[in-house]
Order: sequence, then C-alpha cells, then structure tokens
Amino acid sequence: MSDDDDLGQDDILTEEMLWERIPEVTGLDRANTFYELSARIYARGQYDEALALAETARDIYAELDPETSVDGLAQAYSAIGYNLNQLKRMNEAADAMSKAVDLLRESKSPLAIDLACTLGEWWYSSKDYEKTIECMRDCVQEHLVDGNDSGAANDLHLIGCALREMKNFTEATEAFQEARALFKKLKEVINVARCDQKIAHCLTELGDAEGALIAAQKSLDVFATAHDHHRETYSLLELGKAQINIGKADEGLATLERVLDISTEGSENKDFEFIVEIEERIAAVLRSLGRIPEAEEIDRRIATVNEVLKD
Repeated sequence: MSDDDDLGQDDILTEEMLWERIPEVTGLDRANTFYELSARIYARGQYDEALALAETARDIYAELDPETSVDGLAQAYSAIGYNLNQLKRMNEAADAMSKAVDLLRESKSPLAIDLACTLGEWWYSSKDYEKTIECMRDCVQEHLVDGNDSGAANDLHLIGCALREMKNFTEATEAFQEARALFKKLKEVINVARCDQKIAHCLTELGDAEGALIAAQKSLDVFATAHDHHRETYSLLELGKAQINIGKADEGLATLERVLDISTEGSENKDFEFIVEIEERIAAVLRSLGRIPEAEEIDRRIATVNEVLKD
C-alpha cells in the first residue's frame, strides 16, 4: 500500500472517529465535534450536509455558557455562512456571517476584521449596497488603526463600487480617490489604474469630461503597459466616452471602434450586452457626424440581437 493510501485511510478513520464520538460527548465537546465534522464535509464539497452539521453545532453552542462558547458560536455562524454562499443563498449567507462578525467583535477577536471584509463582499454580491457601505466603512477604520493601508484601500475601493451602483457618483469618486492614494503609496500600480478607470466613469456621469479624459488615459497607460487586455478594453471605453463629450467625435468614434474590435475577436463566448452597448454608442456618434445610413444599419443589426437578449 502506498503512503498516499495510508493518508487517505487515516483521514477516513479520523472522520469515523468523530461520528462515533457524538453519542459519547455532551456540551462544548459535542458542539465542537459537529463543527469539526461540518468543516471536513465542507472541504469535500457536500455543502447541504455540512450546513446541517454547522446548524446543529450552532444550536448546541447557543445553549451553553456564553463565556465559554462565544467563539465556537461565531465559528458555527461563519460555517453556516460559507455553506450558504456555496449554495448560492447569498442573502442568508450574509445574514449568518453578520452574526459571526458581531459575536467576534464583541469578544474583540482579531478574526472579526477578515470575516467583516468577506461579509462586505457578500452584501455587494447580494446587491445590498447600503449594507456593503456600512460594513466596509467599519473595516476601513479598523484597518487604518491597525496600520493596514492595503486592507483600507481595498475596503474603500469596494465602497466606491457600491456607491457607483447606487449612482452616487460624487461620493464614489471620493472613495476611489482615497483608495487610489493608498494604493499609490503602496506602489500597487494595477490597483491605482483600476481606481482611475472607475474615477473616469464617475466623472463622465458628473459631466466632467476633461477630468474623465485624464483619468481614463492614466488607466489606459497602465493596462496597455501591463498587456492587461481585459481591463484595457474598459479604459478605452471610458476614454472614448470622454473624447466624445469634449467634442472630439472622430477620435471618440475611432476609440469605440477599437473597443468593439477587441471585444469581438477571439473567444466564442462573446459578451453581447457589452457589444450592443458599444454599438449603440457608435451609432449615436455616427448620427452626430451626419452619417445616418451607417447608424441605421447598426440599429437594424442590434435590434435583432436585442430581440434575442430580451427573450
């Protein structure tokens, strides 16, 4: 028998031993056993079973003396959250993780900040942007107190993204600028450019075409240098929008056509919603330039695509 086979057998035996312990233990030991089983089964990808075990552990921890069980209760809630997240039950996952964070903050556990950051990302995925902002603002302060500028920068970036989704472009710009300053201090070049691209988007929405042009060009310079073609595409889009808004329609048209070329080459899995957005922008520019037949031809084509997308 190989060493690998020995390891596999030990793992199975260890789990069997945990199952055998359940009738023999009570209280904290019983809760810990259910929690450990949940963790092992989660690692195998059996999330429904792992969730049930974590919920059992939570119920037992909740009945015990809080002074001895609070950390275990928080771990159980976090385990419930991770399993619900894997099961795509995002709102429930965030609610469970929120309980874990509250318990760990009450006990002043250093684990609280990491789980809080995860919680903020889950709220964002759930499109609950107000809770995202509330959660991440607490994280920013904790990271700054701890001297963790990288953590604070990422927190601010997510706050900016949430504010942008809420169309609060003024505050979103401020959040991205704060994040950018921290990323620049840390010499995180790509992250600085990510902020610049989003600042360009916000400034366009706020009517500051000149500012948007500068920010978009900065982000494009970085992504082009890094050969990060995916992000370069979105910087080009912001650049094209800014060029059009400052009256350089021909330059903006050429930039949008470049975006379209990049977006439609290569992979068979094309992002038709993004492609249609670019085509609609190109059609609008063509109309402004008096090139009506070309604009109408684009309108005809994308009407066919939109019919499929809407169905």
